[in-house]
Amino acid sequence: MGQKIHPTGFRLSVQRNWLSRWYANSNNFATMLNEDIKVRAFLNDKLKNASVGRVLIERPSKNARITIFSSRPGVVIGKKGEDIEVLRAELQKRMGVPVHVNIEEIRKPELDAQLIADNIAQQLEKRIMFRRAMKRAMQNAMRLGAQGIKIMSSGRLNGIEIARTEWYREGRVPLHTLRADLDYGTSEARTTYGVIGIKVWIFKGEVLGKGDEANVLTSNTSSVDNEKKKSIKKASTSFAKPINSKNKDLNVEGIEDLNESASDMVRNEYVDSGDNNATAS
Repeated sequence: MGQKIHPTGFRLSVQRNWLSRWYANSNNFATMLNEDIKVRAFLNDKLKNASVGRVLIERPSKNARITIFSSRPGVVIGKKGEDIEVLRAELQKRMGVPVHVNIEEIRKPELDAQLIADNIAQQLEKRIMFRRAMKRAMQNAMRLGAQGIKIMSSGRLNGIEIARTEWYREGRVPLHTLRADLDYGTSEARTTYGVIGIKVWIFKGEVLGKGDEANVLTSNTSSVDNEKKKSIKKASTSFAKPINSKNKDLNVEGIEDLNESASDMVRNEYVDSGDNNATAS
């Protein structure tokens, strides 16, 4: 299931959150959802050169708050904030409610799956070899701290007549692990010989929820205690084992007698060897 399902939808309510956060009844839910789709399409087209990673839409009471995550916030804001005011007025006209626009900067665009997919799509539209674009993106992501990355391209790659799919992976990309911090992005390159689809998965590490750190620490200490108990039990059982099969019924007193007799024999041999040395001298 982890190979087929959308990675973000698979992890919703576990460690991911929705990009549209509002409540609606059954009468206007479809209308508001359609509005969100149109707003995102408008922003992606309007801010094509601003490297927009994702758009968060929130709807407080009779208002709308839109947060744009971009690696180039200066392009979105414009000179002296002129562009963002024009954008806010256009969004307010489309949505019909007061709109507040916030800009969040993406510090490391090389680790954002959507930005990587868009970048590869732009390179393919400029007739750059797809293998070179994919491998360069993978190297940059691994260099900046990603634990794994997988990139898939499908379509008429390099203009061949029969479409095919090629993918490359570096590091570890656990698609089925719910606690894995997995970023996913898709994009399309519209070339002269057809559309090429790009998918990107980036694994950034495992996310532990509240209390999981304590559980991990407790489990580690308990495992150490269990190992100590096992070693002590093993040592005690090995000491209590009989010397051989003939002495299975030998009790503790018999073992003490054997130890005393063995020590007497060693003492006698030491005394005899000392007497012999004295006679020889």
